[in-house]
Amino acid sequence: QLQLAESGGGLVQPEGSLRLSCAASGFKMEHYAIGWFRQAPGKGRERIACINTRGDSTKYADSLKGRFRISKDNAKNMVYLQMNNLKPEDTANYYCAASGDPFSALCSAASATMISEDQYDYWGQGTQVTVSS
Repeated sequence: QLQLAESGGGLVQPEGSLRLSCAASGFKMEHYAIGWFRQAPGKGRERIACINTRGDSTKYADSLKGRFRISKDNAKNMVYLQMNNLKPEDTANYYCAASGDPFSALCSAASATMISEDQYDYWGQGTQVTVSS
């Protein structure tokens, strides 16, 4: 069974940091681009970042660039999202998703757009991040 599982969420104070993990089972991440998304209560799903199949190219939402960093370890079948200087508005449920190789090239700073939601094949259940003092 093909699955993604996020972990690492929790309660953190403003200006704090968290590292989220995304673990794949049933498939190899080296064949997929992986994206991180988030959804806050009452809001639509927001794209955060994606990383290509090899793990050597990334693209970020402009509003989050500099505070968030996506990384990938194909040997461990894991993707991470390092989040720094967290703000209350970062409170949301965070998801990872896997997209097939044809869209991997969009995970590049040179790309005009990121992989769209409907181009992702598999989704995790999410992990909650709450930023509050």
